[in-house]
Amino acid sequence: MADIQELNDIANKIRLYSLASTTKAGSGHPTSCFSIAEVMSVLFFHTLKQSKEFPKHPSSDRFILSKGHAAPVLYAAWTAAGLLTEEQNLSLRQNESDIEGHPTPRLNFVDVATGSLGQGLSCGCGMAYVGKYFDKASYRVYVVLGDGESAEGSNWEAMAFAAYYKLDNLVLIIDVNRLGQSEPTQLQHDTETYRKRADAFGFHTKVINGHSVEELIQIFDEAKTVKDKPTCVIAKTYKGHGSTKVSDKHGYHGKALKSDHNEIEAEISGKIQNTAAIKLGLTPFEDDAPKIELSPITLSSPPNYKIGDNAAVRKAYGVALAKMGDNSPLITTFDADTKNSTFAQDYKDKYPDRHVECFIAEQNMVGVAIGAACRNRRIAFVSTFACFLTRAFDQIRMGAISQTEVSILYRHFTVCVVIPDTLSGTVNPLYLSYYSMIP
Repeated sequence: MADIQELNDIANKIRLYSLASTTKAGSGHPTSCFSIAEVMSVLFFHTLKQSKEFPKHPSSDRFILSKGHAAPVLYAAWTAAGLLTEEQNLSLRQNESDIEGHPTPRLNFVDVATGSLGQGLSCGCGMAYVGKYFDKASYRVYVVLGDGESAEGSNWEAMAFAAYYKLDNLVLIIDVNRLGQSEPTQLQHDTETYRKRADAFGFHTKVINGHSVEELIQIFDEAKTVKDKPTCVIAKTYKGHGSTKVSDKHGYHGKALKSDHNEIEAEISGKIQNTAAIKLGLTPFEDDAPKIELSPITLSSPPNYKIGDNAAVRKAYGVALAKMGDNSPLITTFDADTKNSTFAQDYKDKYPDRHVECFIAEQNMVGVAIGAACRNRRIAFVSTFACFLTRAFDQIRMGAISQTEVSILYRHFTVCVVIPDTLSGTVNPLYLSYYSMIP
């Protein structure tokens, strides 16, 4: 039986940790943290199967805070769980601190960097796909998305992917707190429209009070019983909830609450019944993900052409992939319906179960590959036309920041006009400089 009061107390302690760190830093997004404090409390102390000793264990549940500007709430949750100390939590945005303004894998509990909005769900889809179809393990994937962030089209690419592949191990939580950065969001608190959209994409969908611990417990438990559908939790919340001073008030986005700190701290503290140590701990996971051994990637046989021979790069790519796949079962290809042109088809023909068709949704394709490569579960190869991949430049950039190893083939990366590919086969020279900036 869940300890409702304790979970409510933890939510308010998470608010206090978020308030303390942003006040000391003099910057951050405390009101964006306040809106999901109950979500984080229930996830971390009731739902997620995790370990503070080994946060990235292959068998543990995955959590992605796609609204990465709310990073202090993630640090607050791990402080409440005992992985971070209160002193570490207070080092937010300080020089030489790993506790950055947005989460990155510099921290041992972060899989992918977030904060460039609209990318977390795609990465979560990649993790969930690997969990269901490759690892065949019990771990689940939870993604928290902001309502303002939901305007990004890449989220809808990801939702289409998740429903198509029946990722029932994926739970999307949309934090519908009504307020964006500069004005209210498109739908504000129109949760019914959010529900209709998620239903239309094929999700098991439920609208809840995002500040009700009881409703959060119910839907997260229910999601574990759903088959062949991902779950979408539409959580109606209030930005700044917990403080009458800032709750649902415009103009506080991205602002530390220095001048109001003492008043807000006192109000939140007054709601906490258990002021002693947190009684609840993390839920242990079942160690059922297969063990993976990484080994050097080699060709199963030499190339069938010699140095000096003319060879189409894309054909060589397909042949090499198939030969590497003979020796490395972790190699997985991701394509955007161009495999018969990039020659990723050669790999699919030989290893159909190791090819993931992402259809014509390049931003999601890159995000899925990044998620699949996390924790060394897959060796990811992405391929499509170079000009189409320009729209996924930011996903590629964030993948580099995430220290993810994903190999990308750009077909027709040329600055010349090549008939008949004048529209789909050339790249403006400016993009060459863009890609040279990828770390």
